Amino acid sequence: MNKYRDLQQECYEANLALPKYGLVDLTFGNVSVLDAAKGIVAIKPSGVDYEKLKAEDMVLLDLGGKQVGGNFRPSSDTATHIRLYRAFAGIRSVAHSHSRYAVAFAQAARSIPCLGTTHADYFHGEVPVTRPMTAKEIQGSYELETGNVIVERFKELDPLHIPAVLVHGHGPFVWGTSGLKAVENAFALELVAEMAWRTMQINPQAGPLSTALLDKHFLRKHGAGAYYGQK
Repeated sequence: MNKYRDLQQECYEANLALPKYGLVDLTFGNVSVLDAAKGIVAIKPSGVDYEKLKAEDMVLLDLGGKQVGGNFRPSSDTATHIRLYRAFAGIRSVAHSHSRYAVAFAQAARSIPCLGTTHADYFHGEVPVTRPMTAKEIQGSYELETGNVIVERFKELDPLHIPAVLVHGHGPFVWGTSGLKAVENAFALELVAEMAWRTMQINPQAGPLSTALLDKHFLRKHGAGAYYGQK
């Protein structure tokens, strides 16, 4: 009996959602899902085509990075995912993609400004970009150090209120309370990145959304007083 079958199934379905929403090209991108009670992470195997994936292909690791299940090598980004789970309490899934508009902002070393209410529905403020990684960090434990610069960037930010980051020169890492929620947040990130880019083409002087409107739209969907949607 496979006691991690449900975890692998959730991870599998989330990974298939990446190409469904147009967030990946080729085999770029991956999703992981955490079983916090068991301390086990399921993640996409490295370099395997999405069309060939099966639920049982999802690789299982403990939070120390030791592989405990699966016949494939895990995603090369695994250490980044695990670093985020260890740092950000309350997240259950991490999604990484090279979606084009979000990557454009990462390559430009620009945070994605909150210019409208669509952005505010998902992210309570601008989506930040990390600092450039040093040569020592890149040449050392690169994927772990990628996680470290993300955690460093969130020193004064709430990862549950801003569930995404742009890694300088690389691309987005996004998280959520389930596999599909992390992918939904990744899709929302790509949409607001495109909207911000188009807005800045029309009006380069466009300013950020007011704090009052930002708070209204975010808090009506998130937190104790949320009233958007159904109970």
